[in-house]
Amino acid sequence: MFSFPAYAQAGGAGGTGGFLNAIMPLLLIIPIFYFLLIRPQQKRMKAHRAMVDGVKKNDTVVTAGGLIGKVKKVSDTEIDVDLGNGNIVKVVKGTLSEVRQPGMPKAAND
Repeated sequence: MFSFPAYAQAGGAGGTGGFLNAIMPLLLIIPIFYFLLIRPQQKRMKAHRAMVDGVKKNDTVVTAGGLIGKVKKVSDTEIDVDLGNGNIVKVVKGTLSEVRQPGMPKAAND
């Protein structure tokens, strides 16, 4: 009944322009991810590593678990932290979230 021949339609811009238009968003996303995600994370890691390497005796530290104490002994990978009342625990250096210097002022709400 209906016997029309089927013709293929040509693409709008040709083969190369279509590929370039398809790959362009991906090429733009890579630098955006680098500057918004990867680079700030590397800076944070570098600052954390410097903080952990700079910990010394009598610094007040906060662990990732929320324990606050004073450093009694420092070794390569661990530190001994006095939590008060003679409670001394060994803490892996990488789990430190903050190092407070002895002369730092206390928070306003304390």
